[in-house]
Amino acid sequence: MIQAQSHLATHDVTNQPGPRGDVDLWQTDLPLREAISREGGDPTALAPYGAQMGAADTREDGALANRHTPEMHLFDRAGRRLDEVRFHPSYHALMRKSTAAGYSAIAWDTGATGGHVTHAAMVYLASQAEPGHCCPLTMSYAATPALAASPDLAALWLPRLHARRYDPSIRPVAQKDGATLGMAMTEKQGGSDVRTNTTTATRDGNHYRLTGHKWFCSAPMSDGFLTLAQAPDGLTCFLVPRWLDGARNTIRLQRLKDKLGNRSNASSEIEFDNTFAQRLGDEGRGVQTIIQMVHHTRLDTAMAPAGLMRAALAEAHHWARHRTAFQKRLIDQPLMRAVLADLALEVEAALALGLRTARAFDGTTEQDRAFARLGVALAKFHNNKRAPLVTYEAMEALGGMGYVEDTPMPLLYREAPLNGIWEGSGNVICLDILRTLARDPLAAETLRAELTAATGANRHFDAALAAHAARWPALPPEAEARWFAERTALLLQASLLIRHAPAAVSDAFTATRLAGEAGRITGAIPDGDVTALLARIAP
Repeated sequence: MIQAQSHLATHDVTNQPGPRGDVDLWQTDLPLREAISREGGDPTALAPYGAQMGAADTREDGALANRHTPEMHLFDRAGRRLDEVRFHPSYHALMRKSTAAGYSAIAWDTGATGGHVTHAAMVYLASQAEPGHCCPLTMSYAATPALAASPDLAALWLPRLHARRYDPSIRPVAQKDGATLGMAMTEKQGGSDVRTNTTTATRDGNHYRLTGHKWFCSAPMSDGFLTLAQAPDGLTCFLVPRWLDGARNTIRLQRLKDKLGNRSNASSEIEFDNTFAQRLGDEGRGVQTIIQMVHHTRLDTAMAPAGLMRAALAEAHHWARHRTAFQKRLIDQPLMRAVLADLALEVEAALALGLRTARAFDGTTEQDRAFARLGVALAKFHNNKRAPLVTYEAMEALGGMGYVEDTPMPLLYREAPLNGIWEGSGNVICLDILRTLARDPLAAETLRAELTAATGANRHFDAALAAHAARWPALPPEAEARWFAERTALLLQASLLIRHAPAAVSDAFTATRLAGEAGRITGAIPDGDVTALLARIAP
């Protein structure tokens, strides 16, 4: 490839870091490889996927898919109804790569071990390349346990959801080799309070007809959607196929959301107009049926911010290694080293907590079930509160270049708030944490066991754990739920790092996050040896 011209008529272009080229996201991420070995994921699936997601052509597909955003086509040229969204070819290329790798399927492969850990790591890797295409894949992954409520629907849909074949064609699911499933729950008047939904379901023979609206429907070109509607016996879960045999189901697109980020992926408002639907589970048990999909989606919304933070850190680290200021490389400047080391601590802690939670999803005991429900809420809440700060600080490390679209930093920064809102914003998640601990004694027991496993090895941790128990001998009041969730998540991260990371990592984390030996902004940490922390960012 012929390089761009750097000798110009008026000046020479120097001291500008070159393109990163192909980056193997697996081989260059030591904390990831260590965590996969520890938590039981499959490196033979992740190694090629990490190389693929870090390839320059994949990142270019991501940039193009976000530059050429989805377009809504309501009618054809003759005025016939279409209700379609069309995507740039780069979006389809990303979907093909991740589907073929098993993003939606690998957790459910018969006989596989560590499937949810492997899936969670794929979320982490894909989010570094292009996070928007993760949405339909995540929902397809998460729909599997909900479909267990209807063996007939499961028999039709599951083989296609797990087929590792991406088929965006407009055909009934029975005629396709691969399929995706979405979810449409919230309405204008209720948001997270889905029990206020007004969409109605009327029985029509062996199926139902829905009438109403949904305020957020992401990935509206999915082959079907799980949704909630008011049936005669109460709020009920339904599967609404996008395409019928020889006809288009009456899912009426209203408009596409003009979103802050996640722009490669379409999110729409829809209306159901006497729309064909199939019941999933019993009438009146809609929340209980769909909650398994919500639960598994939350795992992905806990892992994605870790991936975004890792991508931002990698960009800042690359820039610092190849940019000089005041006669020294940025990576050799003490203050820049402090910032990067502090960011590296955030990324490694977020990754450790996310993959430990994923291992609980793989587990088969009641203790695993209890920790999965609590751990995923803590990881989702805390990781997403850190992501906007980390992406911004990494952006600032690039100076003015971090603020322009020639780098990935603006995309990462716009994406950072999304997963904290999706599937339950911060307050909703914190209240869920309190409910889980109040209703499930085993959840509290597994949390206590996970925390006390690290006692006796780090004085800052021991003191912080004792202070936590003294402050909250029982559940905190609702007004302190965020404080409680933050401190509990930090203690969990610290416990994992003390037990599994090098001492340089765990000592720095506990000193700055638990002992107060730091300010409230990134890089405001004590002077010390950060070489070991920086060495874990990239080989």
